[in-house]
Amino acid sequence: MNSFTILVVDDEKEIRDAIDIYLKNEGITVLKAKDGIEALEKLNEEKVHLILLDVMMPRLDGITTTFKIREQKNIPIIILSAKSEDTDKILGLQVGADDYVTKPFNPLELIARVKSQLRRYVNLGTYEGANQLINLNGLTLDQESKEVTAHGEVVKLTPIEYKIVELLMKYPGRVFSINDIYERVWNEPSYNAENTVAVHIRKIREKIEIDPKNPRYLKVVWGVGYKMEK
Repeated sequence: MNSFTILVVDDEKEIRDAIDIYLKNEGITVLKAKDGIEALEKLNEEKVHLILLDVMMPRLDGITTTFKIREQKNIPIIILSAKSEDTDKILGLQVGADDYVTKPFNPLELIARVKSQLRRYVNLGTYEGANQLINLNGLTLDQESKEVTAHGEVVKLTPIEYKIVELLMKYPGRVFSINDIYERVWNEPSYNAENTVAVHIRKIREKIEIDPKNPRYLKVVWGVGYKMEK
């Protein structure tokens, strides 16, 4: 993984330095920033493949920083949050983060999540034998360009959102449970995944549906899961 660069954003120097050691041991290049403003500056100067982003920071917090990054870039963002900040985790996912790690974190878990997001970012949408173009009544997914088009407009999706849409569009009409979606998209066992998946589904609907409250494409099957309408 020595070709990747990760931006670590945290106002605590000890945490920045610790993560720096973990990642460099994996052959990853590390950039560091102490708050959101410094992070945005570094993103404009350097090519970054993933961001580890603390929630509680001075000047510009992690939630606002995520929102600002998502206006320009779709690179993976992993939120770092304390156990007491559950609402911040959900809010982070709502504004475009891909995953979160709870402080204090296990270094092995952090590395595993980083590697999972990097694989997903680099190999976005690579399923064996996949058709390159899927069209469902005006919603189109191009697996070669990794682009989704709705109502003639290109939709800006995060890597996780793209993977969910691709999974559901590949099997139109098939209902996937929350656990199915989480395990196939995040590529790890599902544990308390309801909020995480639901937040991403809601964001996808906001982007692809004309009326997200009355979705035409992405339907819920109550008590079972989600499907993409044929």
